[in-house]
Amino acid sequence: MIGFKRIITINLVAAVASVAMADDYIKDSEFNPINTGVNSLLIAPDARGASLGDIGAATEPDVNSQFWNPSKYAFALSRGGVSLSYTPWMRNLIKDIFLTNISGYWKPGRDDNQAIGASLRYFSLGNVDIHNIDGAADISLHPYEMSIDLSYSRKLSETYSMGLTLRYIYSDLGFADTYAGDQSTGAPAFSADLAGYFTTYPIIGRNECQWSWGWNISNIGTKVSYNQGADPAFLPTNLRLGTTFMFPMADNHNLALSLDLNKLLVPTKPRESDYDTSTVEGEEKYLEALQKWEDMSPISGIFKSFSDAPGGFKEEMREINWSLGAEYDFNNRFFLRTGYHHESRYKGNRNYIGFGAGFSLNVVRLDASYMVATAATSPLDQTLRFTLTFDMDGLAELFGRR
Repeated sequence: MIGFKRIITINLVAAVASVAMADDYIKDSEFNPINTGVNSLLIAPDARGASLGDIGAATEPDVNSQFWNPSKYAFALSRGGVSLSYTPWMRNLIKDIFLTNISGYWKPGRDDNQAIGASLRYFSLGNVDIHNIDGAADISLHPYEMSIDLSYSRKLSETYSMGLTLRYIYSDLGFADTYAGDQSTGAPAFSADLAGYFTTYPIIGRNECQWSWGWNISNIGTKVSYNQGADPAFLPTNLRLGTTFMFPMADNHNLALSLDLNKLLVPTKPRESDYDTSTVEGEEKYLEALQKWEDMSPISGIFKSFSDAPGGFKEEMREINWSLGAEYDFNNRFFLRTGYHHESRYKGNRNYIGFGAGFSLNVVRLDASYMVATAATSPLDQTLRFTLTFDMDGLAELFGRR
């Protein structure tokens, strides 16, 4: 029973990656996705970012900037807000997997140049029954992953801000079986994010537009292990770069176009198939490379991730995911969104189109998104997300009037 729940998680991730193999034949030597622990940290929590095709590095600041780019909080118009998001995940594969996320921020002081943000994520893998040799359910498990984080962002100039996030992570995918001598337990980890955001307002014709750039290096932290330090896995350290250009089409009608690029800053795990393990020398080289990968520090892995792909530069470029999105805004009350996310079929083939809409009042905003996978067999197809946001300025005004 060692690592039973971890195996379940790996199988769920593999179910997504196997779409590439099912829809278009790829040689085993070419299919080489990057392996990380706590993959749920990469799932977009909110409906707005998901409907844009997983975009958020440089979009207009909102309550869920904690995930995409916490440095945007310093430029938020409202003094504070809180949001609750819910996502039934992989519902075409398993019905009881879900992600919930609570995010919030507050801008203390009167200078309007700094912000504090926080979020809590809970990813449930549903109920797992372990059966004994007689076929009866012997143990009922509820594997989950969660994280809690706190950020601080500050304007360094009228156009640029930076943010820092500290995060605690707990992955409960292992359990102790005293009869089998299994010492697998839940795995804690710590990480940090470093982010920046630049925004300017160019005049094009007679219209004042907004052009923003953003970057975020997320999940820089310790390794995670479910087995007392054995079999360590890298956290999904990710580099996100993005830009957004917003221009007015008419009075109270705005359109924003966005582009995000993502690359996992994680070294590629050596594969046995890349070595001639039929010989003693080949077997030794593989084991040496594997041991070197396991012993590599997370910081060294970040730099190694730019030059370690077996296929060279061509494969390194395959590791870059990109997203294009568009958001229509009417008077900051009604929103329509769409976007496309692309991942190389050699790295997982998570390609999908997002659609979404939002409705906003002074106090509350409701956003919803719907994902349509371009691969018919993808378990990510038909994924829904819902986000409910409360604006603190609106609440203060509402109660003040009373």
